[in-house]
Amino acid sequence: MDTLFSLKVFRHVVQNGSFTRTAEQLHISTAMASKHVSHLENTIKAKLLHRNSRYLHLTEAGEEYYRQCSYALDTLDTAAQKAAGGADKPQGMLRVTMPLWFANNLLSSWLVEYREHYSEVTLDLVLSNRHVDLIAEGFDLALRVSKTPSPSLIVKPLAVIQFVLVASPEYIRQHGKPATPEEAMQHKAILPSYTNNQHNVEITHVATGEKSMLSLKPVMLTDHTLMVRELVKAGGGIGYQPLWAVRKDLEDGSLVRLLPDYTLIYDQLNAAYVDRAFLSAKVRSFIDFINEKIHQSNY
Repeated sequence: MDTLFSLKVFRHVVQNGSFTRTAEQLHISTAMASKHVSHLENTIKAKLLHRNSRYLHLTEAGEEYYRQCSYALDTLDTAAQKAAGGADKPQGMLRVTMPLWFANNLLSSWLVEYREHYSEVTLDLVLSNRHVDLIAEGFDLALRVSKTPSPSLIVKPLAVIQFVLVASPEYIRQHGKPATPEEAMQHKAILPSYTNNQHNVEITHVATGEKSMLSLKPVMLTDHTLMVRELVKAGGGIGYQPLWAVRKDLEDGSLVRLLPDYTLIYDQLNAAYVDRAFLSAKVRSFIDFINEKIHQSNY
């Protein structure tokens, strides 16, 4: 039998002082109401109610069981109400995993603005370049840069991420600014260690449409995208960066864009989550907010 329903039957019987009234309220037979109480007694091996044709009252064990039973049912009701509320109103803890390079001023300002709009949501942001298991590690949502997202996830495309080749002004002063792909391949490169797609890149000349390969030989590798940026800014070599991550650096002159006449690497930013059914308001609001900010900013 359904023990949870048996607990509800038991509480109603005690509150009503009657199996008959309880059966009417719960739309079951009086005999079935009695069976549910007997099921609980058999489960806990203790008598809960003394009853005859006219009266019923709790045993000593029944009084304590009734208190604990009522507390448990009230707790479950409260949890259900909160969970249902979370489907309608953004609230509670939202765990999001995203790439390391999302630790930039643009995304940070968007996240602060999201919190100003949805003050009942607490953001738990985990930045990592590895593809975490959303279910096993308890994440509500992943922001992932990939053209081939996992088929086991629900994926909403958000934006195309453009990568640019950059160097520091000091590096250019010392080593010169490459004007062609062939010249760029003669320079020292700092590249991510977690991917090979930035070592050999097919690039396209914007004006002519001519394609060529850009093959860079790294002098340093790192698993941290923003470490690539810092090493490049320190003059260690040239390197690729997501345009989002270095837009401010390009504007203030601390980095210089190389080969601006070529399109380099493009990738897809996706919002990924586990299940379309019962999508919570906090997840839905976050995806919609980030999507809106991307389109407003033309990134």
